[in-house]
Amino acid sequence: MTSTDTYPGGAGTLAGRPVARIGYGAMQLRWAETDDEPVALLRRAVELGVNHIDTAEFYGHGVVNRRIRAALAPYPGDLVIVSKVGATAHRGGEFPLRLAQHPAELRAEVEANLRSLGVERLDVVNLRRGDSGPGLIAEGDQIVDFDDQLAEMAALRAEGKIGAIGLSHVSADQVRRAAGLGVVCVQNAYSLVDRSSEPVLAECRERGVAWVPYFPLGSGWAGAPKVVDLPEVGATADRLGITRSQVGLAWLLAHAAETLLIPGTRSIAHLEENLAAGDVAVTDPL
Repeated sequence: MTSTDTYPGGAGTLAGRPVARIGYGAMQLRWAETDDEPVALLRRAVELGVNHIDTAEFYGHGVVNRRIRAALAPYPGDLVIVSKVGATAHRGGEFPLRLAQHPAELRAEVEANLRSLGVERLDVVNLRRGDSGPGLIAEGDQIVDFDDQLAEMAALRAEGKIGAIGLSHVSADQVRRAAGLGVVCVQNAYSLVDRSSEPVLAECRERGVAWVPYFPLGSGWAGAPKVVDLPEVGATADRLGITRSQVGLAWLLAHAAETLLIPGTRSIAHLEENLAAGDVAVTDPL
């Protein structure tokens, strides 16, 4: 078990448990050609104090979950694995996933996560809504009532299949509507180049809900703005003698105490660079 004194970025709270404020997003592990690289990286992350790992069954049709299991099971007692539902893997399609918003589909994805991770209960499961981007937007029969989804998530928690409920791709109003369920975290796209979810962050701050921004350095899609391209980020990096990516991550940590980061990578060197951002104080107005 890792001491909170050694948590990268300091200690935060997720589902009532202490976690490192810089965790790890495992999505990129789907593209590794063998299991060796992911296993080594995941073990190094835990060795360095990471105890919050974000994943999903629809990352590579269970490939990422199985690699987490191969690397870390039996799981450390302080490890919090967060998965998500609301989509499913879609082989051969234009995108590698498709939305799966119906309550029965949410349940099926929870069951698939349980099997591939080899656990009886998922620590936290985020409900990924299809109302807004980036990414897939719900159309046709995938436009599903939010309250029906929340009822299914609550049922899964009552059955002991999930420990806590989170939300993703949601508005501030949806965070308020779900407040009675005791939502523990919200994942939305947010960074120095995309602050459109500031009202959602404000709602999380008011309610003591963990804020887990994805795309913390900007979207990886071609042509999308990148934090590392901002002149002010470059100037701060040069002044502090750190990388531009570290400036972007450190700014997020300083911007809101509720922030928990999950930057992803397939490189151990890049992992170590990301975790070192927790030692940086960025006070420049950006």
